[in-house]
Amino acid sequence: MTEENVQIGVADLEAVVQIIDACSQRGAFKGDELASVGNVRNRIAAFVKANKPAEPVDETQPELPLEDTNENG
Repeated sequence: MTEENVQIGVADLEAVVQIIDACSQRGAFKGDELASVGNVRNRIAAFVKANKPAEPVDETQPELPLEDTNENG
Protein backbone atom coordinates (compact mmCIF):
# COMPACT_ATOMS: atom_id res chain seq x y z
CA MET A 1 0.00 0.00 0.00
CA THR A 2 1.42 3.37 -1.00
CA GLU A 3 1.13 6.37 1.26
CA GLU A 4 -0.50 9.38 -0.38
CA ASN A 5 -0.48 13.00 0.71
CA VAL A 6 -4.12 13.43 1.74
CA GLN A 7 -5.36 17.01 1.79
CA ILE A 8 -8.57 18.65 2.89
CA GLY A 9 -9.46 21.96 1.30
CA VAL A 10 -11.84 24.77 2.10
CA ALA A 11 -14.37 23.35 -0.37
CA ASP A 12 -14.34 20.05 1.56
CA LEU A 13 -15.03 21.86 4.82
CA GLU A 14 -17.77 23.89 3.16
CA ALA A 15 -19.35 20.58 2.11
CA VAL A 16 -19.13 19.35 5.72
CA VAL A 17 -21.11 22.40 6.88
CA GLN A 18 -23.76 21.67 4.23
CA ILE A 19 -23.92 18.02 5.30
CA ILE A 20 -24.36 18.99 8.96
CA ASP A 21 -27.14 21.42 7.97
CA ALA A 22 -28.91 18.73 5.92
CA CYS A 23 -28.61 16.16 8.71
CA SER A 24 -29.94 18.66 11.24
CA GLN A 25 -32.94 19.49 9.04
CA ARG A 26 -33.70 15.77 8.72
CA GLY A 27 -33.57 15.16 12.46
CA ALA A 28 -30.42 13.03 12.45
CA PHE A 29 -29.13 14.39 15.77
CA LYS A 30 -30.49 13.75 19.25
CA GLY A 31 -31.39 16.74 21.37
CA ASP A 32 -28.43 16.31 23.70
CA GLU A 33 -26.08 16.26 20.66
CA LEU A 34 -27.31 19.49 19.10
CA ALA A 35 -25.10 21.87 21.08
CA SER A 36 -21.92 19.92 20.32
CA VAL A 37 -22.77 19.50 16.65
CA GLY A 38 -23.72 23.17 16.38
CA ASN A 39 -20.48 24.32 17.99
CA VAL A 40 -18.38 22.24 15.60
CA ARG A 41 -20.47 23.39 12.63
CA ASN A 42 -20.05 27.05 13.60
CA ARG A 43 -16.27 26.68 14.05
CA ILE A 44 -15.91 25.01 10.65
CA ALA A 45 -18.14 27.65 9.02
CA ALA A 46 -16.05 30.45 10.56
CA PHE A 47 -12.85 28.79 9.31
CA VAL A 48 -14.32 28.46 5.81
CA LYS A 49 -15.42 32.10 5.81
CA ALA A 50 -11.99 33.29 6.94
CA ASN A 51 -10.07 31.13 4.46
CA LYS A 52 -12.29 31.02 1.38
CA PRO A 53 -10.71 32.79 -1.56
CA ALA A 54 -12.45 35.99 -2.57
CA GLU A 55 -14.73 35.61 -5.56
CA PRO A 56 -13.37 37.37 -8.64
CA VAL A 57 -14.98 40.66 -9.57
CA ASP A 58 -16.79 40.64 -12.91
CA GLU A 59 -15.21 43.63 -14.60
CA THR A 60 -17.42 43.31 -17.69
CA GLN A 61 -20.40 44.73 -15.78
CA PRO A 62 -20.52 48.54 -15.51
CA GLU A 63 -20.57 49.96 -12.01
CA LEU A 64 -23.84 51.48 -10.90
CA PRO A 65 -23.80 55.02 -9.52
CA LEU A 66 -23.95 55.19 -5.73
CA GLU A 67 -25.94 58.43 -5.64
CA ASP A 68 -29.27 59.25 -7.22
CA THR A 69 -28.50 61.60 -10.09
CA ASN A 70 -32.18 62.19 -10.91
CA GLU A 71 -32.94 65.89 -10.50
CA ASN A 72 -36.65 65.21 -9.90
CA GLY A 73 -36.08 63.02 -6.83
